[in-house]
Amino acid sequence: MRCSSLKQVAGRQLRKKTSFKQSVSNSLTMAYRGVLKIRRTPEQLFDVTLQPIIFTLMFTYIFGGAISGNVQNYLPVIIPGILVQTVITTSIVTGVQLREDKDKGVFDRFKSLPIARIAPLAGALLADTIRYTIATVLTFTMGYIMGYRPEGGLSHVVLAALLVIVCAWAISWIFAFFGVIARTASSVQSISMIVLFPLTFLSNAFVPADTLPNWLQWFVKINPISHLVTAVRDLANAGTVGWDLIASLIGATVIVAIFGPITVRAYMRRT
Repeated sequence: MRCSSLKQVAGRQLRKKTSFKQSVSNSLTMAYRGVLKIRRTPEQLFDVTLQPIIFTLMFTYIFGGAISGNVQNYLPVIIPGILVQTVITTSIVTGVQLREDKDKGVFDRFKSLPIARIAPLAGALLADTIRYTIATVLTFTMGYIMGYRPEGGLSHVVLAALLVIVCAWAISWIFAFFGVIARTASSVQSISMIVLFPLTFLSNAFVPADTLPNWLQWFVKINPISHLVTAVRDLANAGTVGWDLIASLIGATVIVAIFGPITVRAYMRRT
């Protein structure tokens, strides 16, 4: 009896591919792992907790009087700008942590487990949406404490928050690609900052585009960050939906369509 059962087990073919349902389940499990990492090392949240507070206070009181005459008039301008800048910058962490996990041999251990190979990558991308949510809530909360009252109403503020989170998740695919192909975590951060620094500061996030030199305005107006900031301002401050929101969603879709496949392909080859 025992020999026959052993023969049946020996003759059973192991599946080389996981089902879609199993892949989703494994990805959610890996996302939960990311949440546990945050809970056990809360210092990982310093960037999404301190940065919105410090940047909002600093930029508002430094530039508020010069740009809008006073702090109160500047808040509807700066809060959406700080929100976009903070959340988009936070997406860099996805690539950095992927590279750190690879350096520590975490992914080598995952390869020995009966899970979908894509699960660690997908789980990391999902878990970081919690970071974006925290940064978004804190930025709006800080603005409210300082006197910001979005006229679009709570429903449009929530839509603006969801728009920023979705776009940040899409952009995180770019940094995930860097995290897969780069040699060190520090190089991922350096490359990412070189990409994001000019995009965020050469936009309409902090100052109106028409106050800039003519030769610079053309770049600011086509900058995708400017479209996202304008879309957030329209939603939160006026409760309106315009072309900038559509452009932001199209841009996010294009990024995922391009960097999603090449990131997965590079990840599969290197793990």
